Amino acid sequence: MKVLRFMVALIALIVAPSFSALSQQAPRLERLVGISSHQKPAAPLLLPQGLQDHVSNGKLVLSLDDSIRLALLNNTDVRLDHSQIEFAQNNLHRAHGPFDPLLTSSFADNRTKTPAITQTQGAAIPDTLSQTTAFGYAQTFQTGTNFQTSLNTNKLSTNNSLSLVNPSIATYLQFTLTQPLLRNFGLFPNRASILIAQRNLKQARGLFQGEVNDIILRTVVNYWSVILARESLVVQRKSLEEAQKSYDHDKKALGLGALPPLDIYRSESQVASRRVGVIQAEYALKQTEDQFRQVVGADLDPATRVLDLELIDQPEPFGDLPNTDIATALARALANRPELDAARQQLASDELSVRLAHNGLKPDLELSGFYAGNGVAGNQFNTAAPPQLVTTTGLGDGLSQTFHFTYPAYGAALTLSLPVKNHGAEANLADAVVSRRRDQYQERRTNQSISLEVTNAVHALEEAKLTMEAAKVAVNLAKENLHADERKYELGAEPVFFVLDAQTQLAQAELNLIQSQINFQIAVAQLDHSTGDLLEHHHVEIVEPKK
Repeated sequence: MKVLRFMVALIALIVAPSFSALSQQAPRLERLVGISSHQKPAAPLLLPQGLQDHVSNGKLVLSLDDSIRLALLNNTDVRLDHSQIEFAQNNLHRAHGPFDPLLTSSFADNRTKTPAITQTQGAAIPDTLSQTTAFGYAQTFQTGTNFQTSLNTNKLSTNNSLSLVNPSIATYLQFTLTQPLLRNFGLFPNRASILIAQRNLKQARGLFQGEVNDIILRTVVNYWSVILARESLVVQRKSLEEAQKSYDHDKKALGLGALPPLDIYRSESQVASRRVGVIQAEYALKQTEDQFRQVVGADLDPATRVLDLELIDQPEPFGDLPNTDIATALARALANRPELDAARQQLASDELSVRLAHNGLKPDLELSGFYAGNGVAGNQFNTAAPPQLVTTTGLGDGLSQTFHFTYPAYGAALTLSLPVKNHGAEANLADAVVSRRRDQYQERRTNQSISLEVTNAVHALEEAKLTMEAAKVAVNLAKENLHADERKYELGAEPVFFVLDAQTQLAQAELNLIQSQINFQIAVAQLDHSTGDLLEHHHVEIVEPKK
């Protein structure tokens, strides 16, 4: 016993380092056993498309519609979101699986030798060779009907002197038909999985359209955010130039003795403060541009990632401003929003699931029938001693007997399975009912969310229009105020403080005007998003490729 324990410990010490080395060389081991060989690599991802068409003078020149098209072509989220449609298509294809026809075939060869124990075995050492060939076909139809047919041939050779046919070829052909009469009877319970998969595909397309709607809105917001950051930088630089002019004026006045020494610090501090604002605006512009590049896929290509952006749409609206009311916008949303259609498709699937769950509660009653033909061929001997050959037939003769049903066999069966208690089916029905109720609440929540989104979008559009008009007036007044203070300062009626303050107020008013214009453009897009009109207004149509 001690020797055995010593041997086990010794083997463990020898084998353990080997397993450790194998674990460290797992990739090499995989190649050795063929795991990593002959594997087709995944297709490379598509490169960004359409970007080079918009490069001009070393800049990426884009309108808003151009940006939307590039986002739909190159945005990674679009590709990820579209996979849900592909999964739904695959599930629909899989749902037809139970109705696929099935062909089977087999061949078996067996030889048996056994010592004889009785005189009736016909030989001192019975030697039997059996060769069986079988072909089968089976298919379930959408009515629940199951059809099966099989053809078997068995060649038997033996040294048994008592055999009348040796070697013998037995053939057998059978047709079987089974039809459920209660559970799974008819088209619906058998096609339910296909119908549910079709609803799920429609739901996936609706959800994808909603996500495309979101991506377009995100592109619009990012586009105008870049323009806002760009215009803000312009205003900050202009404000810095005004402050620098005032500072230069004060330096001259200080040199001429017309300005007390301590008053120079006010204008100098304004220059420093506004220079900080310019720096912050420059880096804010860079951040928004990087976010925009990611949306349109320009960050995926090193050649376009470094290009400066030139966004050509202007924030100031032109023409008649859009006007709508909540009732009209809400009616458009209820008719167009793809999320609502997706929720309706989900409820339709739930109804099918409830009906299917009721089918599972039914007893299982099946009617089946079969019809078969038999045949035999080979060397036929008489019962004389020794046996003498009478006739010789081949496989064709046996098959002829089988297919002509010379020796028929037929029958029918009625089978009833009546569960006393079916907890599984009852739980499936309860789950289907709960899912339907949950999705009803989900649809109501979606309606509430869309209604709130529409209401907020209408109010935001009205606010943006009023704010934009007020901002225009504020800019004009700020310009007039700055002009007046500058005249007073030149005449010596006011200190430089009022000029600097007027410059700050004008810069803020200009920023407010740009912000209000951008808010108006975004509010229009948000209203279109809330009513489901964003794709149509930007001429976007979702078309599934033909397979």
